[in-house]
Amino acid sequence: MMKGFKLTLLNNVLSPQDLKDLSYSDLNELAGEIRNKILETVSKNGGHLASNLGIVETTLAIHRIFNNPEDQIVFDVGHQCYAHKLVTGRQHEFPTLRQWNGISGFTNRKESDWDAFGAGHSGTSISAALGLAMANQLDGKENYVIAVVGDGSFTNGMIYEALNNCTRKDLRLIILLNDNEMSISENVGGLSNHLSKIRNSQNYFNLKHHTQSFLHKIPIIGDGLVEGTRSIKKHVKKRLVSENFFEHLGLDYLGPVDGCDLKKLESVLSEAKSKRNCCLVHVHTVKGKGYQPAEEHPEMYHSSGAFDMAKGIEKNNADINFSSVFGDIMVAAANTNASVCAITAAMTGGTGLDRFSQVHPKRFYDVGIAEEHAVTFGTGLSANGKTPVCAIYSTFVQRVYDQLIHDAAIQKLPLIMALDRCGLVPGDGITHQGIYDCTYLSSIPGIEIFSPETYDEMRTSFDQAFIDKKLTVIRYPKGAQQQYDRSGFTACDGLSYQDFSNDNQEQMEPINPEVVIITYGRITSNAYEAIQLIKEQHPVRLIKLVKVYPFDAEQIMALVGNPRLVYILEEGIRSGGIGEKLAATFAQNETMKTGKIRIQAIENPLMEQGDLTSLYDYCGFLPDQIAAHITGFLGDA
Repeated sequence: MMKGFKLTLLNNVLSPQDLKDLSYSDLNELAGEIRNKILETVSKNGGHLASNLGIVETTLAIHRIFNNPEDQIVFDVGHQCYAHKLVTGRQHEFPTLRQWNGISGFTNRKESDWDAFGAGHSGTSISAALGLAMANQLDGKENYVIAVVGDGSFTNGMIYEALNNCTRKDLRLIILLNDNEMSISENVGGLSNHLSKIRNSQNYFNLKHHTQSFLHKIPIIGDGLVEGTRSIKKHVKKRLVSENFFEHLGLDYLGPVDGCDLKKLESVLSEAKSKRNCCLVHVHTVKGKGYQPAEEHPEMYHSSGAFDMAKGIEKNNADINFSSVFGDIMVAAANTNASVCAITAAMTGGTGLDRFSQVHPKRFYDVGIAEEHAVTFGTGLSANGKTPVCAIYSTFVQRVYDQLIHDAAIQKLPLIMALDRCGLVPGDGITHQGIYDCTYLSSIPGIEIFSPETYDEMRTSFDQAFIDKKLTVIRYPKGAQQQYDRSGFTACDGLSYQDFSNDNQEQMEPINPEVVIITYGRITSNAYEAIQLIKEQHPVRLIKLVKVYPFDAEQIMALVGNPRLVYILEEGIRSGGIGEKLAATFAQNETMKTGKIRIQAIENPLMEQGDLTSLYDYCGFLPDQIAAHITGFLGDA
């Protein structure tokens, strides 16, 4: 054991340099400690578990062979970086993972110099790593850049756009393909497997290097002999084994290699460093390694909430949330309408489409991590008479703005976009907040946007979308609907409203409100709670939009009347949001004589991770904060 390691190995790893002198026995022990630390933390805080447990040895090997941060590591998506964080000086902060003022569950340049590039969405790693490597080349640096990419990310088109540009000579770029689910290369039999084992053995590398060194020393003809033997080797290999996809692109390829075998990993990574070209190292890892429930059901432990380590995640099919209700809506719609199809981008379970995929398998399409393709594929279905519903998380819909304009809106093709995880998203942080969609989607011609706050409103919104046959977005948050008394709401076309005063909660006659609050979606419950704090002093009308865009301006203005304050509350970014659109409409209407208009929305969208209460507190969205804002504005009148 390395000198100084008294309690545990992990406690004494303060930087990657501390890994260099450890024996393989110590490294295996360290890998176990890292897995225990990851499991302990994720079971309390939630997070991405299965992929992180699988990549521990691979992470250790990278840090031993390369010199991070001078040699830069780029993790695709970034969610598999937990072991990397633990060996780069963040082990004592690791229990704060995904917590407010804690460390991120993804790579984050602001958090550490060891994080070369921030991530959160799939497919960006090779492009970023290529840019880093090219910059190093321009500066004459000899540092390496390593892109760690999961096999799932290879369904994303951006990966191939980047691979197409990785052919420059003397480029110190290594792509590590973390293959933990599907086979990338075609299996061509026992000879291929045998040659793979030989090529990836340390004895093979030693013999190759000694032979090349010997030939280089032969005067005059030595260099030519080296090139000749290299050509012969490539010719023999080409005859015996078909080149794989990466080699056809001009990349050197090594693998596959066992991602849990540190000796083999280090040998292959050392060999990759010797290449003159961009090299792809194919590594096999096991999702959930070391924790049996995660090994047996890795899909349940990809991204989880807190759970009991002893019991594991107990799937409760009785849990009802917006995603599960969406799934029920889709199954019911497809049962009665043979044209209804469901599309998702590698999020079958996350979007609630599990049952649809089983009940209507021929009309279910999981296209992988390929959101742009999902939308245009959906418009193709639409053009031939189908009714496609494309279910994607709000944060990932940012990628399909072009397709929604060119392939749906311009061609007037009906398409229903079901946006999950809208609004503030706890845990995942800055890259996953669903707070932009209303702003940019409302700029698309002909689009209709619904933001149901309840399951019933969600069903009504989808019923309307199936009837209207337009480009329609139905957005909803993660989790269940909020619980409070909605009995006093009066429903109108696309909205509902309720009056509050110090007389009684449910007014028999409309009041003359001093304050009008306009909001939509999940945060309506916070507005309701805030009203309970101020209704004794100020009569309030709460207007909840269900159809948020385009809104019926005349209907809303009629309900607003002439209050002292119109307070617009929006769980989205302020700039260009629904609140600003409403305020602009009010300001341009000469007949409207309202008092002050104030918008409470997200001013700084670059928020780090945290629980929902902390995020609401940061944005000023808690009920007591809303009440204080309103009374403060009225006091200034």
